[in-house]
Amino acid sequence: MTNPIWREGAATTAARIAAGDLSASDAVGSALDRIAEVNGPLNAIVDDQADAARAAAEALDNEFKANGPVGPLHGLPVTIKVNVDQAGSATTNGIPALKDAMAKEDAPLVANLKRAGAIVVGRTNTPEFSFRADTDNPLHGRTYNPWNKAISPGGSSGGASSAVMSGMCALAHGNDIGGSLRFPAAQTGAATVKPGLGRVPAFNPSQVEERGMLAQSMSVQGIIARTVADVRLGTKAMIAQDIRDPFMAPVPWEGAPIDGPIKVAFTKEMFDFDLHPAVSAALDDAAAALRDAGYEVVEVEPPHLRDMGLDGYRTLMGEVQELMGPMIRSNGSDTLKGIFDVYYQMFPPYEGAELLKMMAKRTFYAREWAKCLAKYPLFLTPFLPNPPFAANRDAEGWDGVKEVLGGALYSYSMNYIGQPAGNIAAGMQDGLPLNVQIVGRRWREDLILDACEAVETRVGVMADKLFERGLDV
Repeated sequence: MTNPIWREGAATTAARIAAGDLSASDAVGSALDRIAEVNGPLNAIVDDQADAARAAAEALDNEFKANGPVGPLHGLPVTIKVNVDQAGSATTNGIPALKDAMAKEDAPLVANLKRAGAIVVGRTNTPEFSFRADTDNPLHGRTYNPWNKAISPGGSSGGASSAVMSGMCALAHGNDIGGSLRFPAAQTGAATVKPGLGRVPAFNPSQVEERGMLAQSMSVQGIIARTVADVRLGTKAMIAQDIRDPFMAPVPWEGAPIDGPIKVAFTKEMFDFDLHPAVSAALDDAAAALRDAGYEVVEVEPPHLRDMGLDGYRTLMGEVQELMGPMIRSNGSDTLKGIFDVYYQMFPPYEGAELLKMMAKRTFYAREWAKCLAKYPLFLTPFLPNPPFAANRDAEGWDGVKEVLGGALYSYSMNYIGQPAGNIAAGMQDGLPLNVQIVGRRWREDLILDACEAVETRVGVMADKLFERGLDV
């Protein structure tokens, strides 16, 4: 039996459309049918764009007949996270006070996706202020994980991961300041790469003031998808330069070839946390997959990782407390305020001169990792020490925050120094996927995805396993 269009990978669908075997209307129609079928119980898409999507697909079909595909994503159904501007839609960021904050124009990344031919079929959920590792808010409600509704879909791009893994879109946009692409990928078995700083234009036309310096340095835009090939396709389309992000660098997607075998540093060090045996096994399987693919995998101590992660998050908390704190107190729910109280206890915010010193120390940590990656172009690490965590776990006081965020040193440390990092599933435990992280040199997202593809080839595509088993809806 032939799979429905929505189940195909983005790269496969794009190739069929480009060859004239499939229309944009067919691809979008299949995605919209899937949304109607499964979005109700999952609540991944919180802003329906069906009518506009059908009109856009019809226009692209006419354009195709006249001139061929408009770009590499011609006719692909995509979703946009509700914390990014899309003309005519509310940039809510999960906050009730912003439910009517209508954007007048597209953010650069949205414009880039549209110029490449993508069609927005909906906007995906995020927690309040996009600042949790789970996805729930008083405006749009809770998003559920298609594997198991009792398990968090991750955050803050949990709507994106739930949407793409359940087949509602071919590509899902998300963003990441401390793990918000990679937490959802890890929780749902999706593939993603957190691009490095300056890779994808990051600007919201509706913003009323500039973000803090550390937020500017740590936050990036990216793609969550079902396969590595799809992540590559979507990310390449997003990196078109836009001068509204003055710190974006127009670096080619593919870098110079590296004489093989490419050395991959490897660690299972979790410092203050115990590494779950199943996660340890997944890391070993990922390392074996890389060796089988011709990489040279070497155990290496991650330079200054514990200190870098803690300093990075305490520095971010210092900036957040000063710049976002008043807004969180005035517009955040009691749940979010309680979570932030624990954040501030677990990661005491740096303040004053100490905050400035730690912002400066960021350069030291980045330099040390640059030196390491000069010898080892890739670094295979854990992402989280345990299998996927339960929904609302981060709202369960100190123990919950410690499990969800405290153990994520390898996540937010990479944001702190602006390093690209990919996530890919490398195993399963109790019917849930287990993801690992691969860090790479700056501007070498292509190398990261090559390595992720080697793991995917060995382990398999998690979405295929999910569809064969059936969604928890």
